[in-house]
Amino acid sequence: MKTSVVICDDSNLARKQMARSLPDDWEVEITFAVNGEDALDKLRKGIGNVLFLDLNMPILDGYGVLEAIKAESLPVLTIVVSGDIQAEAHERVKALGALDFIKKPIDKEKLQDLLTKYGVNSESDLTKRGESLDTMLDEEMRDVLQEVTNVAMGQAGSLLAEVLKVFVRLPIPNVNVLEVSELSMALQSVESNSTTSGVCQGFISGGVAGEALLILGDSGFQDIAKLMNYEGQINERIELELLMDIANILIGSVLKGLSEQLDLNFSQGHPVVLGQHCNVSELIYTNSTHWKKTLTVEISYGLEGLDVTCDLLLLFTEDSIPTLRNKLNFLFDD
Repeated sequence: MKTSVVICDDSNLARKQMARSLPDDWEVEITFAVNGEDALDKLRKGIGNVLFLDLNMPILDGYGVLEAIKAESLPVLTIVVSGDIQAEAHERVKALGALDFIKKPIDKEKLQDLLTKYGVNSESDLTKRGESLDTMLDEEMRDVLQEVTNVAMGQAGSLLAEVLKVFVRLPIPNVNVLEVSELSMALQSVESNSTTSGVCQGFISGGVAGEALLILGDSGFQDIAKLMNYEGQINERIELELLMDIANILIGSVLKGLSEQLDLNFSQGHPVVLGQHCNVSELIYTNSTHWKKTLTVEISYGLEGLDVTCDLLLLFTEDSIPTLRNKLNFLFDD
């Protein structure tokens, strides 16, 4: 079965050059799009597993296409092809969800390396992206991801310990495939009869996206306020500020640690408050439309001698798994 490829460029010459640059042994069915709106029209009709996208075009440019793909969750893998070689352009397109960026004129060998890197240069590779998460998360991948997370978790714990001047207990991170109904069960460190507050923050890089969910037991706010030398009255507004401070430290540090090891440049969205003073199950189910079946990494932090429980979950989208697996395999092979 041939791979459906859309080449979007306002230049007829550029479209033909891109088509000639594709690997000779790649069985593809090519569709041309003359601008961003044309490309989106085809993608919405189900045409295109892979999109090669120019940036500077009339009617709708490449940035607008990437924003629409992201907003509509269109199932396509996008590689930007552009003469704009500014570092900021490269970073912007990856932040919007593009797998990667290759400059014009196309170097056929570099394109082949890029397609191989992300596992998109054959129908069998693309089929693997449709495999179930349970099948894709083998023991080797689980072990490598757990160790990578362990390093990132340690960096975040060290920063938290430095800010709060306290010893942070570090757990063994849990890596699992979970249904949304199982998320609350995964939070084993949070007592079922305690109330919690939570914040969520999206993250994205080339080929990898997800949400970081931080849940803090409400009983810990008094201790955290003391550690941060807050002497005023603790109310919901102050609790929210403390929650955001802890989320900023842990989420930012863990993602930074992962990005350094996996050669990914994560961009983070604005944090969103999921709820305050809720039962864990209530917190999860109220926001269950955001998560279905997902690769979940759970980290449970504790502060020695204090009644503070803090759980950080990284929820990766299913489409992120092939790129994650390729990145982890590269580390394992080294």
